[in-house]
Amino acid sequence: MIIERLSREHRNIEALLAVLERELEIFDRGDRPDYEVIRAVISYFELYPEMYHHPLEELVFAKLRRRDPAAAAKVGNLTLEHQKGAERLRRVARAVDYVLADREMLRQDVDNIVRDFIESERRHIKMEDRDFFPAALEALKPRDWSEIASASTDHVDPLFSDSAEETFDALRARILQLEQEAEAGRR
Repeated sequence: MIIERLSREHRNIEALLAVLERELEIFDRGDRPDYEVIRAVISYFELYPEMYHHPLEELVFAKLRRRDPAAAAKVGNLTLEHQKGAERLRRVARAVDYVLADREMLRQDVDNIVRDFIESERRHIKMEDRDFFPAALEALKPRDWSEIASASTDHVDPLFSDSAEETFDALRARILQLEQEAEAGRR
């Protein structure tokens, strides 16, 4: 089902935000984070959510707007929210490029830019999970879901599938390492 897929993708995105946050903590301590992992996270956000996740959400939202305008109004302007997220991501990418090029940029500014992206993404996901998805499940009819499914691109998340692209191999390894460390810490 479409909402289940979108929810699963939200959990995947949250896992990446946790990795990015962990790398930011390393940066904040004055140590060198794994920039390969950070760049892979940025690449992932540039590709997958922008090309697949957000367009699918916007198809669902368009149907919701027709079926229940009041519920859609409560969600707000989803397209604008996605555009703002993409702009915050571009700021993160520029800040990382500045750091890697040894250009002048205050460490606190880098922290603020990355933290703003992480927190905004988490707020956005929380709103969608709390308001948007339940409203869509309530208002949309089986025919709506069929139309959305036929209009959407069938896709597999390249990072969280067995056939991960090479670009994401380092990130997958880092996520698995973090998961193992977290698991070991809970024992």
